[in-house]
Parts: sequence; C-alpha cells; structure tokens
Amino acid sequence: MIRRLAVLLTAAALAATTAPAHAAASRGESVRREPASVTISTTGNGHGKGLSQYGARNRANAGQGYREILEHYYPGTSWGTAGGSIRVLLTDAPDNALIVRSQSGLKARGQGKTWTLPTRRDGKPVKKWRVKTSGTRSELSYRTGSWHVWRTRRGAIELVSARPMVLFGAGSYRGVLRLTDAGVVNEVPLETYLRGVVASEVPATWPHAAVEAQSVAARTYAVFEREHVSSAREYDLCDTAACQVYRGASGEHPGSDAAVRTTAGQVLTYEGEPIFAQFSASNGGYSVADERFPYLVAEWDEFDRGVPQDPQVRTFTGDQITRHWTGLGDLVSVEVTERDTDGVHEGHVTELRITGTLREQVTTGSAFARFLGLRSTMFTVS
Repeated sequence: MIRRLAVLLTAAALAATTAPAHAAASRGESVRREPASVTISTTGNGHGKGLSQYGARNRANAGQGYREILEHYYPGTSWGTAGGSIRVLLTDAPDNALIVRSQSGLKARGQGKTWTLPTRRDGKPVKKWRVKTSGTRSELSYRTGSWHVWRTRRGAIELVSARPMVLFGAGSYRGVLRLTDAGVVNEVPLETYLRGVVASEVPATWPHAAVEAQSVAARTYAVFEREHVSSAREYDLCDTAACQVYRGASGEHPGSDAAVRTTAGQVLTYEGEPIFAQFSASNGGYSVADERFPYLVAEWDEFDRGVPQDPQVRTFTGDQITRHWTGLGDLVSVEVTERDTDGVHEGHVTELRITGTLREQVTTGSAFARFLGLRSTMFTVS
C-alpha cells in the first residue's frame, strides 16, 4: 500500500528540477519552505511490536485482565512456565573493577571457597571491597584509608550477600556480582530480576492488570533471550532499553513486586517455546508486524491512543536531514512512499525517498526515525 506525501523545500526553480517533487506539487500535496525545513508530527513511542504499554493500561482500565490483554497483543500463543536465573550486564559499572560498599554479611567466593568479608581491619572500618583481574588471576582488596590486597586466587572471585549490595557506579543489587571480560555481571533468580525490571518499564501504580501483563511480557522476553544467547557470552541481557531496563534492588516497588508475585513463573509460548515478547510504550493505534514471528502481527488497537505527549511536532533543517547520507547535495524533498496501512495517521512509514540536488536516497521508515531521533515510525511530514 503506497501513499505519497512530498514536501518541497526550496524555491520553485529548484523544485522543478526534481521529477518526484514536481509530480507531487501538481497534485497539491507539497508544502513550500523558505529556507528549507521539514516538520514531522509523530504519534506513538517505540517500534510498535507486541505489547503496547499504554494500550495495556487502557485495556486494564476498561476491565480486561492481564491474560486477556496479553492474548490480544500476542495472538496464537499459549501459556507456560519458566524459572532459573538471569545474568545481567551492568553497563554503568566500571569495566575493569567490581567495587562494592562494605557491609555485614558480605561474602566472596572463588575456586570452591567462601570467605566472609570483615567490616574492620587493623582497627579501622572497611569502606569498600574490590575485585580486579589480571590474566587468569583475581585480586580481592579492601579499602580503609587506602587499598590493601586481601586475597589473590586463580580464576574468578564473585561477591554475594543476603542483602542488596551497593555497587559503585551503578546501584544496589541482589544475588551475585562478578567481574567478567564483558564487565560487571549480576546473576539473580528470574523472579528477583523481574522485581528490578517491571517498575522501570511501566509505572508500578498503573492498574494492576497492566502491571501484571508487563511482568509476564518481561519474564518471557528474558527467558527467550537467555535461551538464544551465545554459549560463549558471559551474560544473558543488558540493563538498558536495548534489552529491558533493569535497575536491580534500586528499581523495586511494592506495586510491581505484587504483580510479579501474582504472575510468578508464567510465560507465553509458541509451539512449546518462549516467545520473543517485544513491547513498546505505544503503537499509536496500529501494531507493527514482524514476519519472523507469527504472533507479532499488524492490527488495529482501539485502546492505544498514543502517549500523553502526542503528537510530538519537530522541525528539522535540510542540513539536519542530509547529513545522514553522503553526496545528496542540498535537500529538495522528503517523500513518504510507503506505509504499512491506511488509517490512524496513515499507518507506520515503511519507506521514504530523500531527494537532494545531486541524487536521491531511498530509506526505511525505521532508519529515518532512528537518524532523526523520532519516537516512532508513525509520522507525517509537512
């Protein structure tokens, strides 16, 4: 399905040199700008695949339970269970050291041995504990006024405590902390991991069914990633929006903790395997399909009316657009040449043509949105 929307950005003489822009002008679909600029109005937030968080909120407000919500956003799936642990790369922690605040009950483990770490040494309070690696050896040190080596062992040394550990540079974390070649990794039981995720993805005070739906989607997403990670990698997920936002014990909230408990262990499956449970803030009223996964479909979502800030209107200069492609020259026009459907805001943009004075560039809607920092591919150009 193709719709064209051309925006002429230069004087008439320049516009006349470009056939696509001139054709659009003859249909009255052009907006002239002097000097060159493009105004883009965006609806929704995110890739629009799978669960819509604002759509789930609105469905919960309308009385739908979390299972009904999830069965809408992931049609054709079944219910299953999962457990185990998750390894999370903590991207804010320093890459070359694992440093935690000293606390009672803190322990270190390595090569089959466990040490309870003292809170005082030589009559002075211990402020921090640090693990560093050199080759195949790990060094465990404590800090009073300065650093002192306490143990050196072959292989990894990890830190563990029954209470959350304060990791310098990052936050507070339960479970196990270890230093790997990739950086600091936090390993926790799956349900504990969810406690640090859900309130970071949706407000924990939202209707309970919406938070429950997010809990199941996040759990399923984590298990899918764990099962598809390379065996050579030392972690399953990162802690940012590139995976799922995870803030450890620092991100826990009683409301989302309750949703994690009431959905404990539940995941969505397809043909017996956990699904790729993608989700985003808002699909803008129409979800986006992913041809790789039959349960990620394109369909109308009457409960998703976008995010509260919609529409987001931004104006870009020609230079801000052309800098993403070399050799275009000055910007002449931006044409939306293809969308995934007609309807709400004419659907998500799947293809555009960027015309410059020197050449044209065809690109995808997702690439264009990424280059300009747009919130979604559901946008109009004027």
